[in-house]
Amino acid sequence: MWSHLPAFLGACLLVAASPGPSTVLIIRQSLHSRRAGMWTVLGNESGVFLWGVLAALGLTAVLDASEVAYDIVRIAGGAVLVGFGVQTLRAARRTAGEGFPAGGAQSAGGARTSAFRAYRAGLLLNLANPKAGVFAMAFLPQFVPDGAPHLTTMLLLAAVWAVFETGYYACYVWGVSRLASFLARGGVRRRIEQVSGGVMVALGVRLALEA
Repeated sequence: MWSHLPAFLGACLLVAASPGPSTVLIIRQSLHSRRAGMWTVLGNESGVFLWGVLAALGLTAVLDASEVAYDIVRIAGGAVLVGFGVQTLRAARRTAGEGFPAGGAQSAGGARTSAFRAYRAGLLLNLANPKAGVFAMAFLPQFVPDGAPHLTTMLLLAAVWAVFETGYYACYVWGVSRLASFLARGGVRRRIEQVSGGVMVALGVRLALEA
């Protein structure tokens, strides 16, 4: 397996660099605080690892083989994405004319985004996307060497994938925190909230309606 590791990490980098709803959510949560951003990353990567486990057990094949099962997860996932998007757009309206508070506090009441809520958001958004499960089923087996124990190797690859992406997305969180003084301007934050909310609504509608 170790001889395949450089190629596997390169593929993980390409996957992580492809923009998607998880990237949008991580950046949006990082606007609140570095802590919220990192807990969102950990939630997202827990979802990545869980999809890897299900792929190793062959359970994600159900999504690929059953149109009904895939459609149920797809429509539910679209609803989750739209829900996150609407929530973000509402937050943008609430912050109209407000500055972004320093120290990682939210503008509404000065309360911090809880670790649990941030983790749950990252996990839920990842698990709501059936494409992630089908992709894990197609992606991970390519890097299982001939003769290697399939289940053990798949689980190990899933863990490496999740850890690698944690480090990758942590750079996003760090980058947003470095721009905190610029993003503290109410107008800038509001625009970012509006764009990220609109993107998530559009992605949710597309996921729910696509064949």
